[in-house]
Amino acid sequence: MTDTAQTTQGERWRPHAMVLALGTFAVGTDAFVIAGLLPDISRSLHVDIAAAGQLVSVFSIAYALLSPVLAALTGRWSRRRVLVTALGIFAVGNVVTALAPGYLLVLLSRVVAAAGAAMFTPNAGATAAAIAGGERRGRAIAIVTVGLTSSLALGAPLGTAIGNAFGWKATMWFVTALAVVIAPVIALRLPDIRLGAKVGLRQRLSPLTDRNVASVLIVTLLAFIGIYLPYTYISSVFSPVTGGGGRVALLLLVFGLAGTVGNLVAGRLADRHGPRHVVICATLGLAVVFAAMLPSRESFAAAIVVVALSGVGSWSVTAPQQHRVMALSQPGAETLGVSLNAAVMYLAISLSSVIGALGLNSFGSAVSLLPIAVVFVLAAALLTWLSGRPERQADEQENGVAADSTTGGLGASPAVK
Repeated sequence: MTDTAQTTQGERWRPHAMVLALGTFAVGTDAFVIAGLLPDISRSLHVDIAAAGQLVSVFSIAYALLSPVLAALTGRWSRRRVLVTALGIFAVGNVVTALAPGYLLVLLSRVVAAAGAAMFTPNAGATAAAIAGGERRGRAIAIVTVGLTSSLALGAPLGTAIGNAFGWKATMWFVTALAVVIAPVIALRLPDIRLGAKVGLRQRLSPLTDRNVASVLIVTLLAFIGIYLPYTYISSVFSPVTGGGGRVALLLLVFGLAGTVGNLVAGRLADRHGPRHVVICATLGLAVVFAAMLPSRESFAAAIVVVALSGVGSWSVTAPQQHRVMALSQPGAETLGVSLNAAVMYLAISLSSVIGALGLNSFGSAVSLLPIAVVFVLAAALLTWLSGRPERQADEQENGVAADSTTGGLGASPAVK
């Protein structure tokens, strides 16, 4: 069967998207939780905090580098096979992390876990979008992305609590168990989808040389540098009113919960009004919110409000950007496009730490990071606005393909077995 619409009658796509969201929850928890376990990891492995922190950096760098490579290598596989294999690699990486006797092996195991994550997350979004069909693509991606927002708001605090109670290795077993439980559900329940099974290698790699896709990736880079500047240094930005760590944890929880709401709303709006418009509104809104953080630093109630708004805006960019990359990628190249977008996002997170450190060293205050963040998100909004014409053409072409498939013509729908 080649018509996606035949496989998604009614709302049958939602359960599949929710299962994939559970997978992204496991992967996201593993990525976010290490930061909260650094003191315990440092003591256990007999290294300083800085060395323990390299576990986070290695995971992010490996994810960014491996995501597009693994997408290209597994392009001809069914998505079900890719996703199950990804969770298997991810689980193996975390098992090695939990059992490793020394720092070097733990470091290497984070690369293995990152490889599994790099295979899973982009493919989960692309697969959910393919199952849901073009009209529901934004909502499907948003549901999968809920796994990431939930891992930030709930998974990381839960994993940290487990680590504090039973040791950091117990947290590794926890995320391994999540992957082991979810993998057979995907293997047994997910349709056996192949995205562009007959597409050649050159067409699969087309996002690497497509300037329209590159424009979207630059927006991702600019937007997420801006987003993660205030987030990474949130304790310093709001230091006048946070005091102890409890208030910082509350702000992070508010950010994650608000982000979940923003992500779901953005997915629906992307389907209704187009992802480009959502990204423009979200980035412009973030510019206003980041500017409002300056006078909000003197009131904890005000800090909660602006952090909640920043969570909504920040996670309103994620799913629409994936939507835009998929729409501009050639048939069969969608997964690589989404993988490149994920890689650029991780690159942006790393660069935000570097830029933030430079800003702090140069100006001596985290307040200086807020105007810098405003500049980055405004640049992302401007570039998104300028990219309107090619995306309108892509939408028209996609609508034409969808019309062909409903009338018996040859469409670009994924093959489903």
